[in-house]
Amino acid sequence: MLELQHLYRSYRGIPAISDVSFAVKPGEIVGFLGPNGAGKSTTVKIITGLLRPDDGRVLFAGRNIHADLVAWRAMLGYIPEEAHLYAWMSAMEYLQLVGRLRGMGEKRIREKAETMLELLGLESWRFSPMTVYSKGMRQRVLMVAALMHDPKMLVFDEPLSGLDVLSARLFRDLLHELAGAGKSVLYISHVMEIVEQLCDRVIVIAQGRILADARPAELTALMKLPTLEKVFAQLVRQEDTLSAAHAMVEAMRIA
Repeated sequence: MLELQHLYRSYRGIPAISDVSFAVKPGEIVGFLGPNGAGKSTTVKIITGLLRPDDGRVLFAGRNIHADLVAWRAMLGYIPEEAHLYAWMSAMEYLQLVGRLRGMGEKRIREKAETMLELLGLESWRFSPMTVYSKGMRQRVLMVAALMHDPKMLVFDEPLSGLDVLSARLFRDLLHELAGAGKSVLYISHVMEIVEQLCDRVIVIAQGRILADARPAELTALMKLPTLEKVFAQLVRQEDTLSAAHAMVEAMRIA
């Protein structure tokens, strides 16, 4: 189980997150929502070991991840929001690099990479440089890189970005299979409908603080609102977007 315990982090004295605590159990898909600047990225960087908190700690299976970051990252699969890849490499070369960095044997890397690339429709592209890949194709390569070492904890940051309809459907089915296999999944997205459909629990963060942690149905029932999107807007005090859109059109007409 992943546990975040009273995390604090500031930049130049300005708090980014304050007293952030939550857990993700094995077999659970937890949505992590918040507006831009809410503290999601800081929290994810701390979870992945890219940042240290000013206070608090992150535990996995009861052990502080900073006690052995190499061992922690061997148990972690991460799809970042932006597909930053070595684009001059082919998908196979990139996955071989990732596998070697994770200490996987060459035969295991090749077998897993070839099988997963074929399942994601990239078999015929596996030796082509990723400079010719679409965004969705690069996202699928990242998906393989995150899963090929069979991690126990998965962090997906806007994983559907750039995926076509069929690939997105496959990923949604894959999430359920991963949870069924006992993986812990933290799912970050701005697409409320997908979060509402996929996630067992939803955590809402704004201005660096956790505002809600409950099942989607519990949130909508508690706040007497029809959808998670409306609950989110109310929790983070999102501005009236319809009025803002109308004002934008009016501003366009200024002579």
